[in-house]
Amino acid sequence: MNMKMNQKILVVEDEERIARWVQTYVENAGYECIVTHNGREAIDLALGMPDTPDLIVLDLMLPEVDGWTVCETIRAQSDVPIIILTARGAESDIIHGLKIGADDFVKKPFSPAELVARIEANLRRTSGKADEPLTTGNIALDPRTRECHVAGVPVTLTANQFDLLAFFMQHPNQVFSREQLIDGVFGIDYDSYERAIDIHIRRLRTKIEPDPSNPRYVQTVFGAGYRFSPGED
Repeated sequence: MNMKMNQKILVVEDEERIARWVQTYVENAGYECIVTHNGREAIDLALGMPDTPDLIVLDLMLPEVDGWTVCETIRAQSDVPIIILTARGAESDIIHGLKIGADDFVKKPFSPAELVARIEANLRRTSGKADEPLTTGNIALDPRTRECHVAGVPVTLTANQFDLLAFFMQHPNQVFSREQLIDGVFGIDYDSYERAIDIHIRRLRTKIEPDPSNPRYVQTVFGAGYRFSPGED
């Protein structure tokens, strides 16, 4: 049985030709695909369906509700991976997208093979691997259930934040450059946007650090990158 058929991809794209093209490649890769052409319906489908999507491919230029708002609204209520599909490739746009919760970007014009590869990479990272729970200080992470607790309190992490934290906890006291983190955590070309790592780390700190401005766990090593320190209990 093809397990991909159990995974649902929501494609949000206002240009019907592109939407059909994406749908064809997604379905040929073995996934179920749902398509909508406007932002308001995208929010309803992402948050209101009994069987919610496993991943969203999201265009930015949408009628009724724009893609930025769709992304931010969904992220406030769900940790579903969101890949933004856009002709807007400026670094400022990508940084803004990451800040509001996007997981990845594919720029138009795009290769269908690249889009499918990114879909598969993001789904792999959220599939719940059979790894042992990780505990450091007051942080408890369970890769099997994708749950995080800090001082016994549940903390909601995006897929990228969860995988970044798991990678750090699996490699304590090691210094990693931004490129090494991109390769080790995401496993695909991240378009050389190394600042994306800084954004993920800054947002991760706000969720796990007692004092994000003076981090105990995820520490900056100036001129080298980042290090995860177990700290003192």
